[in-house]
Amino acid sequence: MEEKGTVKREGRLTPMLVLATLISAFGSSFQYGYNVAAINSPSELMKTFYNETYYDRTTYYLSDFSLTLLWSLSVSMFPFGGLVGSLMVGFLVNKLGRKGTLLLNNVFSIVPAILMGSSEAVHSFEIIILSRLLVGICAGLSSNVVPMYLGELSPKNLRGALGVVPQLFITVGILVAQILGLRSLLANEKGWPILLGVTGIPAALQLLLLPFFPESPRYLLVQKKNPEAARKALKRLRGWDDVEDEMEEIRLEDEAEKAAGFISIVKLFRIRSLRWQLISIIVLMGGQQLSGVNAIYYYADEIYKNAGVAEDNVQYVTAGTGAVNVAITILAVFVVEVLGRRMLLLLGFSICCSACCVLTAALVLQTTISWMPYLSIGCVLIYVIGHALGPSPIPALIITEIFLQSSRSSAYMVGGSVHWLSNFTVGLLFPFIQEGLGPYSFIIFGGVCFLTTVFVFLVIPETKGKTFMEINQTFAKMNHVSEVYPENEELKEIPEERKKLPEEMELPEETELPEKRKELPGEQKELPGEQKELPGEQKELPEKLKSVSQELNLVSEGLKELPEEVKSALEGLKELPSELKSASGGLKELPAKLQSVSEDLRAVSEALKAVAEEREEELKELSPSASEQ
Repeated sequence: MEEKGTVKREGRLTPMLVLATLISAFGSSFQYGYNVAAINSPSELMKTFYNETYYDRTTYYLSDFSLTLLWSLSVSMFPFGGLVGSLMVGFLVNKLGRKGTLLLNNVFSIVPAILMGSSEAVHSFEIIILSRLLVGICAGLSSNVVPMYLGELSPKNLRGALGVVPQLFITVGILVAQILGLRSLLANEKGWPILLGVTGIPAALQLLLLPFFPESPRYLLVQKKNPEAARKALKRLRGWDDVEDEMEEIRLEDEAEKAAGFISIVKLFRIRSLRWQLISIIVLMGGQQLSGVNAIYYYADEIYKNAGVAEDNVQYVTAGTGAVNVAITILAVFVVEVLGRRMLLLLGFSICCSACCVLTAALVLQTTISWMPYLSIGCVLIYVIGHALGPSPIPALIITEIFLQSSRSSAYMVGGSVHWLSNFTVGLLFPFIQEGLGPYSFIIFGGVCFLTTVFVFLVIPETKGKTFMEINQTFAKMNHVSEVYPENEELKEIPEERKKLPEEMELPEETELPEKRKELPGEQKELPGEQKELPGEQKELPEKLKSVSQELNLVSEGLKELPEEVKSALEGLKELPSELKSASGGLKELPAKLQSVSEDLRAVSEALKAVAEEREEELKELSPSASEQ
């Protein structure tokens, strides 16, 4: 029985967990990848549509600068929308929950899908630009919320594998867009609006199916304060009824951060205990995009052409590159719980760094050595393999693991903002870098990969198989604080102490009092008979109290005379200056009265002291007989 219980606590892939993972990843993450690539294949067709639409309105064609500007807006609105979506994450996930945010996010996919699909029919390129902004918001939300949702649904032994699934569906989305974007399928004059509108299909399926799956148990327990709903969700996800261990783990996390409350982005940058976690996600998210993954894809077509691939066949080679990306990401799903997150990051960034350096040499020498173009193709594929192995899937998973519930949403906002700003920066600056440096531009990306590798080696700990609290205690040591949130001095070492409480922890003596007090009523039934002599022994106590009362009466009478003397002194002062001397004489009697009062109070003090001493002796005599009873 104990062995079975241990297996249960390790967690397993239940149908409910698998379906929730697939539906959320397909309905949200897939769209991110699809919209990244869907606009590439029909780009020339869309530019022609822009130009002809403008001509129909004005009888003039767009200038080259205006056409380039409109196309740049169409492309750049996507990462800009991603940034906007990332900034919306914190508010939405705390207000609507993880599942609720994903359901709302479908609006930002279905509406633009309809608009883009009908753009040619209504002769409007403006709605394409607006739609790209909306699908960007969808991607910004999904790229942050899906890893958060799956990380909180998963047991700790499966958290890594399921955390890579969103990136897997991003790569699948890219591959599907590349396949549908073949000229023989939808990348033609009649098919390109359909190609852009396909993005609404996954969103519609998610909108129909996701409501039947549970919300994040951590959100329900920690933020909604609904333990019954959290317990029910855990039972559905785990496939068994005994979920109290996991419920207790979530409660420990809640207690450890209870006093901190919700941590905003501003507070996130101020809390010392989260310093290295924050630096880590900024470096990892920045390194993910600044490592040149988008530049590699941008440059790949030219590399293939220089290698002798026919122009009509480049699209098939590009789709093959997308297939390699999917295959390696599938491999990452299975090895992340074997090799660990840290190893995949080190391996991935090291491979990307090496590929960028060799690719630079190959591009420089491709005109002098005949086989260099083929080496360039090999470098592109090796780079894609390295990036799919670690830099692409792991950073979002790391954010889920190194932050607790109260700071996780703000951390995703920071990480998502860095991700999309870096994406936008590379897309904006790479054409200028390429024009200025040529093939040497990849040296910059190689340097970014190298620096990120060094940072991971020196800073990022392994998080495989650890609870959120254990991971944050590791970072607490790195931040030189005694616990997760040092502002909560009363909460020091809560997790360890709570774990010891049922078996090892000794309760203070006061905790035994209730048990003793339960016995007192039954045992004290004989006390009245035993203590019949007590009233006789205490006959002197009322006399002492009477004496104290008499002394107090004397004090009161003495104090009553004081106002009369003061009043007479004031009346005498009214006759100033002629009768000042007589008033002064009357005031001379005031110190005498005050001295009398002081002596009376001293007598009261001595009387009370005597009563206290006698009472203490009587109680000492009573305590042995009471303890025997």
